Formats: sequence, C-alpha cells, structure tokens
Amino acid sequence: MNVVDSLARCGDIMKSEGLNSVNWLNEVLADNHYPGRGVLWCRTGDGDTLGAYFLTGRSRASQARVLHRSPDGELVVAPSESRAHDDLRHYVAARQSGHWMVFGNGEQVATVADRLDSGQLPALALDGLDYEPDPPIFTPRLTVIADGRNGGPAWFGAARHSSGGRAATNRLTLQVNGLEAGEGVLMTTYRSDGNKIATGDPLAEVRIAAGDRSDLLEELWSSLPPQLRIAAAVFAPGGLVQADIRQAAPTQS
Repeated sequence: MNVVDSLARCGDIMKSEGLNSVNWLNEVLADNHYPGRGVLWCRTGDGDTLGAYFLTGRSRASQARVLHRSPDGELVVAPSESRAHDDLRHYVAARQSGHWMVFGNGEQVATVADRLDSGQLPALALDGLDYEPDPPIFTPRLTVIADGRNGGPAWFGAARHSSGGRAATNRLTLQVNGLEAGEGVLMTTYRSDGNKIATGDPLAEVRIAAGDRSDLLEELWSSLPPQLRIAAAVFAPGGLVQADIRQAAPTQS
C-alpha cells in the first residue's frame, strides 16, 4: 500500500473513531507555502521511533546546498559548490552524543551535543540558545534531543524572537513522551500563506501515515513544496550512519 492509499485508509478509520483533532503531516505541510527548515519526531506504523529533518529554500544561495553524512557519522548541511562557509546556511544538522541524538536547524546542534557530552541534562543543554540574527524575520533555532534507550523521550527546544518589540529570546522546551504508532510532533522555522512569511507555530502534533522509515521519507518529501525542496533525512537514535536521505538536484548559485 502506497502513502496516498495509506492516508486515505487511515483517514477513514480516524473519522469513524472521532480522532480528527490532530491533522495529518501532509495536511499541515500542504497548508504552509514555505515551511523553511523543520524537525519531526514520530513513531511509524511498525513501532519505530524516528527523527526527521528537512530543508526548503527560496533563494539560489539557500537552494545551493546538500545534506550528507560526514566521515564522523554526522549529518551535515554543506554548499553544493565551492563557496565560503555561511554560519546560517551550513552546519551540523544531526549528531550522536552517547545515547542522545541531537538534530536541528543550525550550529546550535554542535553546541547542545557538546553540553550533553559534558554531562548536562537535556533541559539545561537547550538553555541559553538564541534565535538567528537575520532581521527582519529572526529565524527560530529548533533543536531536538532524543533519548535512544528503548524509545525514550525527546526534548524539543525553540529559541524564538518575541512577537513584540523585545530583543530578549523566548525559549520554549517541550518534553515528548510515549508516542503511539502514527503520532508525531513537528516544528518548522516559518509559516506562509503564499504571500507573507512569519516564524512558524511553536509546534504541531501530527498524524503519520507511514508504515516504516522508507514510507516516512516519502511521506515527508512528497508533502514539501516541490519548487522549494532541498533535502530531507530520516534516522533513528544511534543510527545516523544509516540515515535515509532524499536530495533535490543541486542548484548552482
């Protein structure tokens, strides 16, 4: 059964059981014309608990990027051509730190992983982070720390700019426990109606149609705006070297 058929079948089941309060992953992303970068923690139908990371971009510089595995087993966002390193565009997107897996949308991933290595607990490791210095939108920094022991909990951190005039960072921390098959939590950096772009909602609880990790990558990739897709990856704690990656054709800037 493909992802579309699975969505339709699961949708019928949920309607009959009155479970429409949480939207499907593809619906949430389809309603967002520019999600930017995103982090997802979910459980597929086969019971696997998985993380996912994706990039979309509008500018040629943003689209001229690749997501690849480093020799150290990290997932790295790098330029698709020879060009200067840009701290806001090129970074370690996922790193294993003992039994913790850390992934997110910027250089804070390495900072958080180093803090965990030094013995800090997840909530403290996420503290003190700031949003990106890219006015006027001030992109949120999104980070997930996942406990790889027996499907343990995950901590989401978001460093966000105030919707008012304050320069001080709003820091949100969410602990996610006990996901059932077909459940997930999503954060995206942006939200757009096709005209205006704003920072994304703090979080969205979503329903997942995917039966396994391969289906999850397909479900995520097909839900992203085709003209903006750059890369997406699905991975399990302790298994970054086996991450499944989907990559759009590199764009030369």
